[in-house]
Amino acid sequence: MLDTAENDTQFSHSWSNCSPPLSALANQYGWATPEDGINPELWLDLALDLFIEGDFQTRWDVAKLLPRFGTKAIAPLIAILEHEDTDWELLWFTVRTLGEFDHPVVVQVLISLLKTAEGELSAVAAEALANLGNQAIAPLTELLSMEQFRLLAVRSLSRIRHSQTIAPLLSITNDAQPEIRAAAIEALSSFHDPRVFPVLVNALQDPAAAVRREAVIAVGLRANLQAEIDLVNLLIPHLTDLNLQVCQQAAIALGRLSNPAAAQALADMLHSPHTPSALQIEIVRSLSWGMTATVLKKIQSILPCVSAEVYREMIAALGKVEDPALKPQAAEILITLLDSESSPQSPGKQAIALSLGHLGEIKALDPLIGLLSESDPGVQLHAIAALKQLAPDAAHEQLKMMAKDTNLPEALQCGVANALREW
Repeated sequence: MLDTAENDTQFSHSWSNCSPPLSALANQYGWATPEDGINPELWLDLALDLFIEGDFQTRWDVAKLLPRFGTKAIAPLIAILEHEDTDWELLWFTVRTLGEFDHPVVVQVLISLLKTAEGELSAVAAEALANLGNQAIAPLTELLSMEQFRLLAVRSLSRIRHSQTIAPLLSITNDAQPEIRAAAIEALSSFHDPRVFPVLVNALQDPAAAVRREAVIAVGLRANLQAEIDLVNLLIPHLTDLNLQVCQQAAIALGRLSNPAAAQALADMLHSPHTPSALQIEIVRSLSWGMTATVLKKIQSILPCVSAEVYREMIAALGKVEDPALKPQAAEILITLLDSESSPQSPGKQAIALSLGHLGEIKALDPLIGLLSESDPGVQLHAIAALKQLAPDAAHEQLKMMAKDTNLPEALQCGVANALREW
């Protein structure tokens, strides 16, 4: 039975917190309000009226206030839930609001709803249970033994993120349903308990791609274990997994390790003619987190052979190089692209300009000024933006000097004039 007895001081505090916003809501929506000094429980009645009869925004506002009334609000909310004429939107708000009350009665109501509700409402109940934290773990664990409720139960447990959920989650990592195994592995990935890692390694060989994907992500988050476990060689085989999403997550995981062997494996995969473009893009992004001189050479060697989308990703990666020792090499690769006979089209030139600006290498000053002669206004604007970022004072002075040179090609003269106007 629900105990609604509360300390008067606590209720007065809730009342003082709730009344101003409720008063404002009541005035806004034309509801009669209790006069000052009347029993504050009338404010709860008003709040419930607004909650039941209001539109979406009103319900949203009131739902944030109802938990301040304490346990006195639980019974009326349960009554709304049990009323046969309650509309879907109000049911949704009521279930979510009950999830804000840390009370055993609420746990039982939500468990019952999770068992009996259909479709999205049961998922909302599962989310509300997760919001209740530790006290929901035991009843949710009991639901794991019931096949029809197991998926919802594991999803709720996965949101609680408390060490008490490790044992029940481990118990279902060999479940017959791949979706349940994947949810369990994803939830376990946030724990650094010694029982967890061997399970993650086993899951790398799971026949279901969704489970392998979660296991790859989880292993990639264990960079702290590299001194004792060869994580790189655990992950490398998944760069050639039959499922592209697993391959992409393997690339991300190897990039997170910031390990020379991982970078080399990614670079080799990038160079392979059999690597699909979507995976090449993910590899380039991962390599940009820990660029090396060897990786830069690999990128330079395959730039002419990749698709336009991968090409742009590589250009962006070159602009993200942060190691001062590698910036000159990255800038040289970009400048060479601009100078080559197979110079890229406008989108590529814009990307190169931006990357040169990010690198901040002064050797890029003249090549960027050379882009001002391009007929494409987009290329000119990107070059101007890069010059401002690279060396604004030096670039401005050089442009002013060039503006006085009557021997400049006409296209470059126009570009310089445009740049000075933009400056």
